[in-house]
Amino acid sequence: MSTVVETVTALAQPIVAQHQFELVDVEFVKEGKSWYLRLYIDKPGGINIEECAMVSDEISEKMDSLDPDPIPQAYFLEVSSPGAERPLKKPADFEKAVGDYIHVSLYQKIGNSKVYEGTLESLSADSMDLTVNLKGRIKTLTIPRDAIAQARLAIKF
Repeated sequence: MSTVVETVTALAQPIVAQHQFELVDVEFVKEGKSWYLRLYIDKPGGINIEECAMVSDEISEKMDSLDPDPIPQAYFLEVSSPGAERPLKKPADFEKAVGDYIHVSLYQKIGNSKVYEGTLESLSADSMDLTVNLKGRIKTLTIPRDAIAQARLAIKF
C-alpha cells in the first residue's frame, strides 16, 4: 500500500504546511475488517484536537475531490498527534532528538539486547551514540544507523 501512503503524503504535505504544522507520518493499515488512513501531525508546543479536526476536514475534502479515488475501499480517516513518544523516522527527526531520551529497537543484538533506552548524545551519517544505564553503570553505545529497526522518543521514569 505504499502508493496510497505516497499519494496521501503528497496531497497532505501542502495542507499541513500551510498551517505551519509538520506531517510526522502517514499510515494506511488494515485492522480486523477495517482500513485506517492515519496522519500524524505536530508543531512546536504540541498539536491540539481542534487543529487535528481542521486538518482532517481539509484532507477529507481534498481526498473526496480526487478522480480516480486513490483508496477505492472504505476506510476511516484519523488525524492525530504522534504523542509524547513520537516515532523517529526521518533524518530530521533524529537530528531534533539529539539530547533527548529515546527508545531504540534493533534488527539484531548489540551487546546483550535488541532494545535500548537512553539519551541520544550524537549523530553521524552512519551511527549514533546513545548513553544508557546498564544495571547501574552508565555506558555510551555506538549504534549503526542501519541496525535500527524502530526508534521513538521515550519518557524517562
